Amino acid sequence: MVMRFYMLTASTLLLGISSLKAQEEVAPLDHNTQFYHSFPKKNPQKPTANTLPFFEDFTLADVFPDNSKWMDHTVYINNTMGQNTISRGVATFDALNALGGPYDSINAFSLVYADSLTSQPFNLASYQPGDSLYLSFFYQPQGNGFAPETQDSLLLFLKKTNDRWTRVWAMEGKTVQKFSQVMVPVTDVDYFHNSFQFRFVNKASINVNDDVWNVDYIRFAANRNMNDTTVQDVAATAPPSNILNDYTSLPYRHFTANKTGELSSQTSFTTLNNYGLTQIVNYSYAARETVTNTSLFTGTNSTTNLPAHVSQSFQFPMYAANFSPSTPDSKVIFENKYWATTAISEPKENDTIVHQQIFDNYLAYDDGTAEKSYFLKQYVTLPAKLAIEYHLNQPDTLRGFAVYFGRQVPLASGKFFNVEVFRDIAFNGGTDDLVYDESLFFPAYADTVNHFWTYKFETPVVLPKGAFYLSLMQPANSGSDSLYYGLDVNRQGSNHAYYNVLGTWQSSAVSGAVMIRPILGHDIIGTKVNDPLSEENNFTLFPNPASEELYINAKTRSDLIQYRITDMQGRVMAAEKLSANRNISIRHLNNGVYFLRIFTGSTYSKPQKFIKQ
Repeated sequence: MVMRFYMLTASTLLLGISSLKAQEEVAPLDHNTQFYHSFPKKNPQKPTANTLPFFEDFTLADVFPDNSKWMDHTVYINNTMGQNTISRGVATFDALNALGGPYDSINAFSLVYADSLTSQPFNLASYQPGDSLYLSFFYQPQGNGFAPETQDSLLLFLKKTNDRWTRVWAMEGKTVQKFSQVMVPVTDVDYFHNSFQFRFVNKASINVNDDVWNVDYIRFAANRNMNDTTVQDVAATAPPSNILNDYTSLPYRHFTANKTGELSSQTSFTTLNNYGLTQIVNYSYAARETVTNTSLFTGTNSTTNLPAHVSQSFQFPMYAANFSPSTPDSKVIFENKYWATTAISEPKENDTIVHQQIFDNYLAYDDGTAEKSYFLKQYVTLPAKLAIEYHLNQPDTLRGFAVYFGRQVPLASGKFFNVEVFRDIAFNGGTDDLVYDESLFFPAYADTVNHFWTYKFETPVVLPKGAFYLSLMQPANSGSDSLYYGLDVNRQGSNHAYYNVLGTWQSSAVSGAVMIRPILGHDIIGTKVNDPLSEENNFTLFPNPASEELYINAKTRSDLIQYRITDMQGRVMAAEKLSANRNISIRHLNNGVYFLRIFTGSTYSKPQKFIKQ
């Protein structure tokens, strides 16, 4: 996942993006909010060099690569963008920088050297060509994103003496394929020095293609040969199954009201035998409630003979899931930990994989991570409606909703939409039974942990047990192109999604779950839209215009303030914590007009315009 900005309207995108239906479209994501939430993240240099043998399968890394092995922070570490991975976790290369924004959103079809993955230095001074050093890795184009085009490439460079980088391998863009392994000999005498490094780089075109590459399972060692391609590892791969039948999350009181209907009959996880021979695999899982550490289930080990290069889903009967929270509205988290082991020595971190089942105050079909964007092709004189069907297992109060909006250029924050709540819609014999509507909501983009923006209804909506539909509608003649919504392609939600752009409701044909979540129960606090910090936390900046530095005048302590600078196209140009002397260097900016906003905890200021000259 992973988003990027485009100077393209929805009508332009129709020319280049594969259409699933005439009025439904999918597009690349425009921004990686996980990157922004983690930024700034320091990358201290390792005091000693990497040593051989070297191994990385991105199992332990979180969003960014491991500092102890890697120097830069532009690739995205995840377990959702790869298909049929070698082991859980991949490094995803796209066209987004370390801030999660695009490298270039103005020149739509320009080619740029985008993400890089650079190893910490190795001291190879004691090695020689006869030691038979090989660097190997697996790569996959597209994965769960969009395919890199022919002119887009993935490249590998090795560093010789005197800091000379040499390209030793390259692959042009293509559509999705299984992970392929590459073997690269390191034999040139110029590589055997005390600061050797290797670097992966992708070349990406900033257009309607997402240009995604995934890299996994990197090994660098001596005494190898071209035939040393066997991965001696039994590893967990894809995320485990959800323990619920339909939702990915719902309030715990709704779960207990219909546990039989909501709880899946089984749970499972997937393991791949990368060995060239059949392996005896011991597998099992355990479950606990995380707040109280209450054990929910402890399984006994089972054993199977797993053939070479076979991926197997290990399935288990579902445990009873009996737990009594402190209050009916308490947040509850079930943690399911799965593992598969062999008697042979191997990297052990990827033997296990964990799934957390969250029961909170919202309903969701998505897993919280977007891989693509979803939008409707709106006609100027007609409204465009998207409705998601949900069900309640007991009467409840709908307080609002949360949305993961895909970012656009220009940003959609100047657009507006209305919200409607239906008991039924005019599809397959039904009629539109509207029970609530509210107008003039504005889209916004959250840089919080879960990346959703929360909207609170002016009037709570009391709903009976049964189905209801939450619909987001862009009015006719609203003067805007379509809103983008995050699309979780790893989940199935299209069986609950409907759209209406020509006056009649149609069932969605897009595979995936649109990321809209109704919020139930007690009163909520909405994420404020265009609501500034309180007066004592507001700020001024000077001089303006400025050439080298800006100075922030704010009553809040400097150590609590973070700032973000964006250009006129919405690109993030800087995002850091404010220094003690409250000055901000703008020497790196080109002359022009920019916006600056400050953040303190969960509140933020209105953007202030300044001129760099």
